Amino acid sequence: MLHATEMLGAETYDAQGNFVGRVKELFIEPGDQPNRISSVLLSRGRFRPLVARHDQLDSMTPGNLRLNTDEAHLDLYKANEAWLAVGKDLLDQQIIDTNGRKVVRVNDLDLNDARINGSTELRVTQVDVGLRGALSRLLKGVVPHSLIRQLQQKLPQRSIPWEFVNLIEADPLRRVKLRLTHDKLTQLHPADLADIIEDLSPAERDSIFASLDETSAAEALAEVDDRVKAQIIEQLPPDRAANIMEEMPPDEAADVMADLSPETSERVLEAMQQKEAHDVRSLLRFEDDTAGGMMNTECVVVGEDATRDEVLEYLRTHEVPVDQLDSVVLIDLDAKFIGVVPAARLILAASDAKMRVLKLDLPVSVPANAKEKNIFELFDRYNLRSLVVVDSDHRPIGVIAVDDVVSRLCEKR
Repeated sequence: MLHATEMLGAETYDAQGNFVGRVKELFIEPGDQPNRISSVLLSRGRFRPLVARHDQLDSMTPGNLRLNTDEAHLDLYKANEAWLAVGKDLLDQQIIDTNGRKVVRVNDLDLNDARINGSTELRVTQVDVGLRGALSRLLKGVVPHSLIRQLQQKLPQRSIPWEFVNLIEADPLRRVKLRLTHDKLTQLHPADLADIIEDLSPAERDSIFASLDETSAAEALAEVDDRVKAQIIEQLPPDRAANIMEEMPPDEAADVMADLSPETSERVLEAMQQKEAHDVRSLLRFEDDTAGGMMNTECVVVGEDATRDEVLEYLRTHEVPVDQLDSVVLIDLDAKFIGVVPAARLILAASDAKMRVLKLDLPVSVPANAKEKNIFELFDRYNLRSLVVVDSDHRPIGVIAVDDVVSRLCEKR
């Protein structure tokens, strides 16, 4: 086992024993071999820096590297955006531990060396985020490598397997490397990803959102602090922000828009699809602490004479979000609200059962201007999972879900 800090600055000799230079940088090429040191940058005084490929490395020990070729066969260094620099891009940088669901700082990298086809390859096995790596950085060049290793043995090890690491790349020109591994981010629960995002700098947040697909970005954005939401959207191009807003439920998108500057909000709304923009604009008319400000306009509404099988067929053939399937809203021939059918009743009913037979006995609803205090009381009194919001003609215009109520109550604690 070697450490990246033991290789950086290592004296390097060619196959004839001639001094070539010191290791200035180690490169990884994520698009090729995500954990292999693909090349080594060598520097010697005023000479142009050279690059040794992974198949030109013969052996290495702390502070020393030997090549299996002559200096004449090494390439002159040319910058390559596909390379990830260990010293520049990793050491001391913040990374996401996708297994531990947190942001940590890199102190060192652990490397394994393996003999392959006449050369020795270095592979990154784990990232040191504890005191061992910090000690190595602190004492490097002050005391011998052997003594540093003895001291490290007395300290607890805190490391992350390389496969659980997701890179945060704030430089827009280098975001390609983040996109190569962003699939690990999308596997996190949106609430966990939101916690991580809140711990990052604005530039790093921008990088994360630039790497996520619209659905994942929308789910994560819904979970972050309101102040952070606005900061993120303000920095995104209007088209990108609009695509993310379109993936959010209208009530959540309206909450985000309400915290933006009027200019930014209007630019994003103009870039959104007409229907989604209309839904959001209609919600922005309501005060935040009213039923209209809390409701989601996306809800399943069917006629009272529809049968159970007809409703299920409708749900199968339309893209209905899962969080809208808690209950189905019923209307009469005049499109007035008459009740709801819980999903459990719908599933267990006979195929030809009419929806009016399946509805709950107590059709609870509130007008759009109802205050949140009254809404909380209704959820508590009737043990509701959702509450229908109606207009002045008693027609359903949205639904307030129990999770929205819980979120509001938590904010007020």
